[in-house]
Amino acid sequence: MQVSVGGGVVRVGGWHDSQLTPAGVRAAVSIAQALLAQIPDGAEVELFSSDLQRTLRTAEEVAELFGVKPVLDRRLREKSYGEAEGRPQEWLDQRFIPPPAVRERMDHDEGVKGAETKASWAQRIYAAMDEILRNPCEHQIIVTHGGSLTCIVASWIQDADRVSRLCQLPGALRQHHHTARRRLLPQPPSRQPRRHRHLNSAKAG
Repeated sequence: MQVSVGGGVVRVGGWHDSQLTPAGVRAAVSIAQALLAQIPDGAEVELFSSDLQRTLRTAEEVAELFGVKPVLDRRLREKSYGEAEGRPQEWLDQRFIPPPAVRERMDHDEGVKGAETKASWAQRIYAAMDEILRNPCEHQIIVTHGGSLTCIVASWIQDADRVSRLCQLPGALRQHHHTARRRLLPQPPSRQPRRHRHLNSAKAG
């Protein structure tokens, strides 16, 4: 949700279309190389990415190594923070209304004009994931954002039995196998289980 800019100012991220920092570019290179090391030579690969610059830059590194073109999908964006985006984090902190400790939290209005609710955010990512997972390709790479990654994993593990593996690689890359047990967010639409497939996701901020 946050992006850092020159002078040490931390700004609200969300849909604010910031570019990767030099450190972010180095992380993108590491992500691409880590994926290349894990996916068998000659395997069919599909690449999907949020359309924001910081994720697209990461996807370009991956695309170059695998010789594929990224499919851009705005539904894979981070949660929108409306008029707070691009402003100093302090601006949002002064206006943000925390969700209640009990009762409904996903539809909570955070008090920022134009901001998405968590429910709307999760629903658009679930819709994108349903389309992605209909494809029979065994190796699918998704380049997304830190918060949205949680929704992607929640969608991915919906019909699985247990957690097989969750490992963190350089550049905040995580490889998620489909065998998993728990739900992290409200239940996505039902799907038939998919066996022997792999989903790789890269977080670009």
